[in-house]
Amino acid sequence: MFDTVVRKYSTWVKYRRTIDELSRLSSRELSDLGIHRNDIKFVARRSAV
Repeated sequence: MFDTVVRKYSTWVKYRRTIDELSRLSSRELSDLGIHRNDIKFVARRSAV
C-alpha cells in the first residue's frame, strides 16, 4: 500500500515538473517541438506514465 502512494506521488511530481517546464517555453519553442500550448497537460500526462 505504501508503495502505491509513493508511486502515485512520483508520477504526480513528474507530471507537474513537465507542465512547469513546458509552460516556461515560448509559443515558438513549443511549435518547434510540435506542441501547442493547449496540449501541455496532455503531453505531461503521457510523459508521467
